[in-house]
Amino acid sequence: MVSRRDFVSRAAWIAAVSATPGLFARDLAKTPRTTEGPFYPDKLPLDTDNDLLIITDGVTPALGEITHLTGRVLGLDGAPMRNCLVEIWQCDQQGAYLHSGTSNVEKRDRNFQGYGRFLTDPEGRYYFRTIKPVAYPGRTPHIHFAVNRDKERLLTTQLFVKDDPGNARDGIYKSLGDQQAAVTADFAAMKESKIGELAASFEIIVGHTPEEPDTRGPGRGAPPRPR
Repeated sequence: MVSRRDFVSRAAWIAAVSATPGLFARDLAKTPRTTEGPFYPDKLPLDTDNDLLIITDGVTPALGEITHLTGRVLGLDGAPMRNCLVEIWQCDQQGAYLHSGTSNVEKRDRNFQGYGRFLTDPEGRYYFRTIKPVAYPGRTPHIHFAVNRDKERLLTTQLFVKDDPGNARDGIYKSLGDQQAAVTADFAAMKESKIGELAASFEIIVGHTPEEPDTRGPGRGAPPRPR
């Protein structure tokens, strides 16, 4: 357990060291878009901060491997994009989403927030404390991401776990082909952690215009949601 003050301090430190030098003044490949999926929360939680392990002033943390997830939102020219709202949502340790349609809602970890958001700083940085994603029937472990600016959806994508055996069987991951590396992160042990925490970094490259809506079915490329 860490206090809120410790959490904020650690967030600032991890966000600072997550920046990778040398990404400016060159064109970058845009992070590939993927489906939003059917489990974007149909009712947002009261607590929507970037710490998914503790809900409001609760004292019982969520189950799972604690993960510090950092990165930056950059434009195609490598310039940081400030004031972008980064959203993440994922299933809990039991494979249940924060959604009324999740298949095993009765097993949902009530201490896991399931959804969080963070406004990027002047360097385009974001930070979340969450759990390492787990598999659920039909899908390899992943975390859903959305990047918004001025209430417009710039990108919808998913982050996958490096070397997870389920990746080879996952239809969405396989469809990315040679773009897989752009949405795959190593969830590595933090050497300084005494409680087995992990760290993962995900640089997100977006265009400056909203993504085109995907009309292939419910939950795919949904239009921007009111904030």
